Amino acid sequence: MSSPLSRLALGAVLVAAAWLYGPVLAGLIRDWSHDDNYSHGFLIVPIAAYFAWERRDRLKAAVPRPSSLGLLVVLGSLAMLVAGLLGAELFLTRVSLIGLAGGAILFLFGWNHLRILFFPLAFLILMVPIPAIIFNQIAFPLQLVASRFGEVVVRLFDIPVLREGNVITLANTQLEVAEACSGIRSLISLLTLGIVYGYFMDKRTWVRVLVAAATVPVAIVANGLRVAGTGVAAHYYGTEAAQGFFHTFSGWIVFLAAFVMLFVIQRLVHFAAPAGAMQPPSREVA
Repeated sequence: MSSPLSRLALGAVLVAAAWLYGPVLAGLIRDWSHDDNYSHGFLIVPIAAYFAWERRDRLKAAVPRPSSLGLLVVLGSLAMLVAGLLGAELFLTRVSLIGLAGGAILFLFGWNHLRILFFPLAFLILMVPIPAIIFNQIAFPLQLVASRFGEVVVRLFDIPVLREGNVITLANTQLEVAEACSGIRSLISLLTLGIVYGYFMDKRTWVRVLVAAATVPVAIVANGLRVAGTGVAAHYYGTEAAQGFFHTFSGWIVFLAAFVMLFVIQRLVHFAAPAGAMQPPSREVA
């Protein structure tokens, strides 16, 4: 990968991609800046770059074996870009950039390099906002789950409560679990955090997958507790407790609590199945 020809080819690919995908990248950065659901996108590229840098020794040791199949992946990615531009589908244009990177690596260096860099490339998907139609299909059920969870917890405090869909009615106020309170924002951010946390805390793939998967129920429970806490506070302290600073601050507290739950899950897994516990004892050679 260190030959002058490979570097020149890689540089040409990077320049062409920057020119071709300039508007796509500008729109992606604009979404990160204005959409709180994806503000973590600014961290994805540096983290993915670190994952790739961490594999530098393996990349140097890998023998380049360029594959012509990479050209097909590049052409397919460019076709996806054109389709996304013609159909005004931002998701396709942005995902095609990741496909282009993978195809270029395969075409210039081969399967070994692509296999080594697969995780950093796959991690980049987290920087791409999901399509609105899928976002809405996820957000509304989460609103209902958070509302139902909040209702159950509020009842535990002997507080009269009535729930209709995503609307919780108390004696002195009414709370609506809006899309912003569905928990999808914390779910996406916590999923990213769970992947990074699991990656650094354990080298076993199944543990990393388990920690990442655990972010889904953890985010749901944490957001349900936030809704319940808002309902309890609104009952005792009035409608103001469900708005303004308290509402914003509670979001940070709940996210911190979700991370603590994730930490506890990882430590429990580590305690139940310590790393290296299943490996056979080494034999000394005389």
